[in-house]
Amino acid sequence: MGWLVTGGAGYIGAHVVHALARTGIGLVVVDDLSSGRVEFVPGDVALEVGDIRDVDLLRRVIRRHRVDGVIHLAAFKYAGASVEHPLHTYEQNVVGTAALLAAMTQEGVDALVFSSSCAVYGTPDEELVGEDTPVRPESPYGRSKVVGEWLLRDQARATGLRHTSLRFFNVVGSQVVPDTSPHNLFPLVMDALEQGRPPLIFGDDYPTPDGTCVRDYVHVADIAAAHVAAAVALAAGRGLDPVYNLGSGTGVSVKEIVAEFRRVTGVDIEPVTVARRPGDPARVVASNERAVRDLDWQVRHGLADMVRSAWSCRTASGTTPTPLDEVSGTTPPG
Repeated sequence: MGWLVTGGAGYIGAHVVHALARTGIGLVVVDDLSSGRVEFVPGDVALEVGDIRDVDLLRRVIRRHRVDGVIHLAAFKYAGASVEHPLHTYEQNVVGTAALLAAMTQEGVDALVFSSSCAVYGTPDEELVGEDTPVRPESPYGRSKVVGEWLLRDQARATGLRHTSLRFFNVVGSQVVPDTSPHNLFPLVMDALEQGRPPLIFGDDYPTPDGTCVRDYVHVADIAAAHVAAAVALAAGRGLDPVYNLGSGTGVSVKEIVAEFRRVTGVDIEPVTVARRPGDPARVVASNERAVRDLDWQVRHGLADMVRSAWSCRTASGTTPTPLDEVSGTTPPG
């Protein structure tokens, strides 16, 4: 008896798998390895290579490993890239989630933790985003996550699915594997510093104190802990809210991130500002009160630790960015 983790060979997924494995809960990973890495999965965890849109494959995995719950991370996750590849985004994120739900229903699995995103909020009016903040996504990626949440709620009404969606904010730092995405801010900054060229800042004319985007950054280990807490709660039969924000409640600008990297690494290179990326809102910062209340969740890592851990893991592993997307279980658009 155990849990299935989709996309468990990617950056976030691997941290979730390692954290879940430490609890002693049995688990299996499904990943198509289009961007995930075999070595990111612990050697004693079963890895099934395949596409989450393959219902028959998922049913076989569920039966073979006696799965009774799922943590669903597999997705194409980049807001900016999703504007350029909307059909690919919906195919991976919406069709993939529907296929997973179909397999779960046919095999009698009724517990699901869904990795959603702050991208569902778009550019919110509130200074602090709560779970009741209206969803107004501004990219195909954000809209695909809203549809994913709708699918879970509709399936719950139809079949009794027990579920929750974790709307996590900007995931950074490292504990067991590095972030190798060429689209995420931390790898972009580290790649530039390693190569002796200035980091790029995408737009400095946003309505924020220093003109650059303000985000709520959360260490990946804290995100993994929340997924484990939600899975344990559902396994124990506890009722959870449909959605939880996973954020720190404080915002940090892109310029502040770059400055912290320069301080930690000692590499004194001034960033260069270029045009905005499509789909990037100016400010998104979360209230995390509900996750603290129901999941006993805490943010345990500050900005300095996020930067130090990311840099340490990157330099120790000698990794370089993957061609398109680091969130596993997806197929890059052709």
